[in-house]
Amino acid sequence: MIKRVICILVLLISFSNFGQGFTKHTVVKGETVPAIAQKYKVTPYDIYKLNPDSQNGIKENSILLIPKSIPQSNSSAAAPKIPASNKVTDYIVVTGDTKYNVAKRFGISVEELELQNPEIKESLPLGFNLKIKAVAAPKSVIIPEKAQIKESNLLEYTVKAGETLYSLTRLFNLTEASLMGLNPDLSDGLKEGMVLKVPANLSFSKENKNTLKDLSKTLSSQQKKKLVLFLPFNTSKIQNDTVTLVSERLKKDKFLNMTLDFYSGALMAIDSAKVLGMNFDVKIFDSEETKNTTSAVSIVSGADFTNTHAVIGPFYQVNVEKVASVLENKNIPVISPLSKEEGKSYTNLYQSMPQNDAMKNAMFDYMRAKNGNIIAVVDPKKNAVKQYLQEYQKGIKLVGVNEKGGFVGDSIKKYFVKNRMNYVVLVSEKTGVIFTVTNTMQSSLKDYPLQLVILEPNETLDFEEIALSRLTKLKMAYPSASRENETSESQQFANAFKKKNRIFPNQYAIRGFDLTFDTMLRLSQGQTFEESANTTASEQIESKYDYAKKLSGGYANNGIYILYYDEDLTIKQAQ
Repeated sequence: MIKRVICILVLLISFSNFGQGFTKHTVVKGETVPAIAQKYKVTPYDIYKLNPDSQNGIKENSILLIPKSIPQSNSSAAAPKIPASNKVTDYIVVTGDTKYNVAKRFGISVEELELQNPEIKESLPLGFNLKIKAVAAPKSVIIPEKAQIKESNLLEYTVKAGETLYSLTRLFNLTEASLMGLNPDLSDGLKEGMVLKVPANLSFSKENKNTLKDLSKTLSSQQKKKLVLFLPFNTSKIQNDTVTLVSERLKKDKFLNMTLDFYSGALMAIDSAKVLGMNFDVKIFDSEETKNTTSAVSIVSGADFTNTHAVIGPFYQVNVEKVASVLENKNIPVISPLSKEEGKSYTNLYQSMPQNDAMKNAMFDYMRAKNGNIIAVVDPKKNAVKQYLQEYQKGIKLVGVNEKGGFVGDSIKKYFVKNRMNYVVLVSEKTGVIFTVTNTMQSSLKDYPLQLVILEPNETLDFEEIALSRLTKLKMAYPSASRENETSESQQFANAFKKKNRIFPNQYAIRGFDLTFDTMLRLSQGQTFEESANTTASEQIESKYDYAKKLSGGYANNGIYILYYDEDLTIKQAQ
């Protein structure tokens, strides 16, 4: 009773701050909070603040209070601006706040929010003073991109049977976030017959992007191209070191080792380009990086980049953004080699690593394309994933795990159906939960078609306690930015790399080769890198490059694989 009174008092205070500046909205069938927020040009946070119960879902004919205006400068109810630096910011918890929406607003994960504020591990008390340091962390949800596009510059497209959100991103060469920004109703899921708004200047006929093109077969003779690589060797740190100290540094410095691996792969790509007759002037600079600083900007300022056709690097997202910023007016493509962060958008910035939100959605698109019955088992500590599923993956069956980390196997079995593939999405790292889920699935295989799914790497599954045979029997599937390549071409590369470097290539060496070689191939097609990115998807040894334009500027890579463990103990690509 006391808690309810406090909530009412807070609401009354909020109303007085608004000066009665709110509108009543009656929810119609199919509406969501994000869609309503878009309609009234407010944020979902604004609606949650006035209507705390709406965070648990909204029902048809229910009444929501919608603020008419919240001036950022003087309203205590306004959402705080995200800090531009890593300084600690105070934030007072108000009615309607959840760990999820607070973390999302500051650009961090729920886990990071709890790490910074251990006191909120169990709950988020009203009025609690949070200490928040905004850091660059992977987004756990798709944030629809806001785009200022006039209605006259939009076309309507009717969704056809069998189309998925992922297939539409390839058709329109847009990211999922861009499509959702133009079409807020997509948060309820894609449906046949739905009418979507898309930019009028996009081509509807991109069949060539639906198949992967071997760019080495379409090289054209042309003038010499200039490619620049910024790699963080950080040589200033080791210039005065003895051979012994350098040797010790190499044993301990994982970042330096990763850089050297990437570099060795890039050198292999440069050699391969020469063999194919590609005409390049390649310059490699030491970007001297920390997480927030780089010498790359001063190098750009002090050198002539006018005739540069593409830049790869630096490694850290904030640093590659700085380089993209200073080269944007020259329209020089700057390619981020390793970061999965969304970051800031620049028209010339290309994210070569698929982002985490796109990976999750590609997995759900695959399951829906197979007409799957999707069931998710979610650990209570994975609140961010639960919120993501509730807001962006409608129609799935959610099975909760209790606070002690257990649940009854029958609680998922009751959702199994006989005439469709039953995909069980496991979101827990607890050994007991994994055993219960997989035991239930294995014992039901004779009666139901079943497949285990994970959305991101799960370290618990690597323990010897979890037998590999258990995962292969259930053909565990997952989204990945790279594939397992056992072709003869891949083996030839590995052997050539070992001959040159006396060791087989690891993931960073292969990544260095794939990205550098793909970039050089695209620049050797008789067109610009941007033109190639708009029209062509390609594949190298372990990576796929299917660049999609972001409405906010720049490109994201939608080259994602769906892989699964097969019973012959190999990892295969799902069809």
